Amino acid sequence: MKRILFVCTGNICRSPTAEAVFRKMADAAGLAVEADSAGLADYHVGHPPDPRSREAARERGYDLSSLRARTVSLRDFTDFDLIVAMDRGHFNTLMHLAPDDASERICMMTDYASRPPKSEDVPDPYYGGAQGFEDVLDLLEDSCAGLVASLKAAVPEPR
Repeated sequence: MKRILFVCTGNICRSPTAEAVFRKMADAAGLAVEADSAGLADYHVGHPPDPRSREAARERGYDLSSLRARTVSLRDFTDFDLIVAMDRGHFNTLMHLAPDDASERICMMTDYASRPPKSEDVPDPYYGGAQGFEDVLDLLEDSCAGLVASLKAAVPEPR
C-alpha cells in the first residue's frame, strides 16, 4: 500500500483539498493507498480546513470536514512513500528537512498535471477571493487524476 503526504504552508487550504480529492479519485480507481496532509508552519494546528476550502470542495463532492491541520514531522519522511509539495517554496523546504534517503520521494503536485499549468506552483488562495479556491480545485483535480494514473500504471494488474 502506497502512502502519500500532501504538503502546503498551514495545512488549511491546498494540502487538505489535495488529500480529499486524491482519496476520492484513488478510491474510485480501486487503488489501495493512504493519504494525509500536513503544513510546514504551525499556524493552524488542530483546526479544520479554511471554510472557503471546505465550501468549494463540498460543492464538487469532496468532504474536508474530518480533516485537521498538523505540521510535517521528521517521521513523515520515513512513513510516506511520496511527499507532494504544493509549491516550489514547500519543495525546497522539504528537501532541506529531508534525510538524504528521502529526497527522491519529494515531488511537486503539478508534476502530475495533464495540462501545462500557468505556474509549477499550486497558488495559495488564502488571501484572495472565491475564484482562487475554484482555480486550486481545477488544478488539484487535474494533478490528482495524473497522480492516480501514475500509481495505477505502477501497480501490476492481477492475472
